[in-house]
Amino acid sequence: MTTRKEFDLGLDELKALIVEMGQRVEKAVGESMSALLNVDVAEARRLIAEDKELNALEEQISELGATLIARQQPVAKDLRRILVAFKIASDLERMGDLSVDIAKAVIRLEGQTLIKPLIDLPRMAEIVKTMTYESIQSFVLEDVELAHKMAKDDDLVDALYSQIIRELFAIMMENPTTISQANLLSFVGRYIERFADHATNIGESVVYLVTGTRPDLNS
Repeated sequence: MTTRKEFDLGLDELKALIVEMGQRVEKAVGESMSALLNVDVAEARRLIAEDKELNALEEQISELGATLIARQQPVAKDLRRILVAFKIASDLERMGDLSVDIAKAVIRLEGQTLIKPLIDLPRMAEIVKTMTYESIQSFVLEDVELAHKMAKDDDLVDALYSQIIRELFAIMMENPTTISQANLLSFVGRYIERFADHATNIGESVVYLVTGTRPDLNS
C-alpha cells in the first residue's frame, strides 16, 4: 500500500469520526429540548451521562490527526483538512456541552410547571439541528455555498432569541414570582444561540479548508 493510500484512508476515518460526532450532537440538542418541554429529569440525567462518549470521539480525532501529521507530514490542503477536523471536533464538543447545559436546566426545573408554552425555544432547537447536519455535510462535501448558509440560519436563531428575551422580560414584569424560571429559560435560549454560533464556526472552517481564507460568518 502506498503512503498516499494510507493517508487517504486516515482522512476517511477522520471524516467518519466527525460525521459521528455531528450525528450525536444533532441528537443531543433535540433530546435535551424534548426533556425541557416535558420537564423530564430522568432523560436529562441520561443525556448528561452520555456526554462522555462525545468527549471520547474528540480525543480519537485528536489522536488520529496527530498521527497523520507525524507520519505523513502533509502540506497545503491536506494539512488544512486535518487542522480543520481538529477545529470542527472542538466546536462539536462545545455544542455537546451546551446540550448538557440545557439538560442541567431541566434538572433545576424538577417539580415545576412551565410558566408559558414553549414555542420559540423548540423552533430555535430545530434550526440548530439542521445547522449541525448541514455544517457537517458542508465539511464532507467541501461545499462552500452550504457553509455560507450557516450565517443566514444564525441570523434566524438570533432573531428568535431576541424575541424570547422580550417575552420573558414581559412575563417577569407582570409576575415577579416567575423571575427564577424565566431567567433559567433565558439561559436555555442563550445556550441554543451559542450552539448556532458554533455551527457557524464550522461553516467558516469549511470555507477556510476549501479557499485557504477564513471568513467571518458571525458578523
